[in-house]
Amino acid sequence: MRSSEVIPFVYFAALTVLAWLRPLPVDRKRQITVIGLSMCAAVFTIGHHAPGVVRDWAPGVSVLVGYYMSGRFFVKPSDRVEDWLMAWDRRLLGDPTTRFAGWPPALLGYLEIVYMGCFLLVPAGFAALAIAGHSALADRYWSMVLVAELGSFAPLTVIQSRPPWQVEQKAALPDRAVHRFASRMVERVTIQANTLPSGHVAGSLAVSFALLGSLPGIGAVFLFLAVSIALACIVGRYHYVADAVAGAALAIGAWAAIQ
Repeated sequence: MRSSEVIPFVYFAALTVLAWLRPLPVDRKRQITVIGLSMCAAVFTIGHHAPGVVRDWAPGVSVLVGYYMSGRFFVKPSDRVEDWLMAWDRRLLGDPTTRFAGWPPALLGYLEIVYMGCFLLVPAGFAALAIAGHSALADRYWSMVLVAELGSFAPLTVIQSRPPWQVEQKAALPDRAVHRFASRMVERVTIQANTLPSGHVAGSLAVSFALLGSLPGIGAVFLFLAVSIALACIVGRYHYVADAVAGAALAIGAWAAIQ
């Protein structure tokens, strides 16, 4: 099996075991177990029997399933963790809900749009590699991305908090229509729990780092988008500053370990 197959296999197996060690409702334990065992079987089967093109793209599914699976562990936020995260935001930003109210609406709208499109960066990054004739780098690419993404989701099994938009009053931003649309999307399609580190930041930066070596021009574009996403997480109040910083550190660590 490739490294990019071993990583999700270990992740799903570990979370399956952890579900029975954490104080979760029995139905949650069963759900996690079914998901975890099914994904372990799928990853193992693909790794040993699937054609190369399937193996090249399959890790993207592990990222998506890994995210929602981690959300099944969320039961109750820790007041201590949330207070610590919010204290740092206030120390660095003042009042986070009004800190960016004076920014140009066009800039804020761009940040919201980039944030909403974050989930497209992961497959787009590998598509860029494949189109450029670098499919042989699939294992390296996905290993780096999986360490960043799954490494962001795993702590939610123990460290639980709500995202800032659930804790504080709504952010006062002039791009009201775009922000309202982005907020509704977040409410409907996310697990509505805060990941520390930020998976948005860690994953998007890992994609750019994975591309810079072989496709420096495209990698630079993805790096610009990743930085924009990191800023959007804070400005739109989807993540705390500490989440973004930890996500960046995780992505750098994944790059240093796998490059």
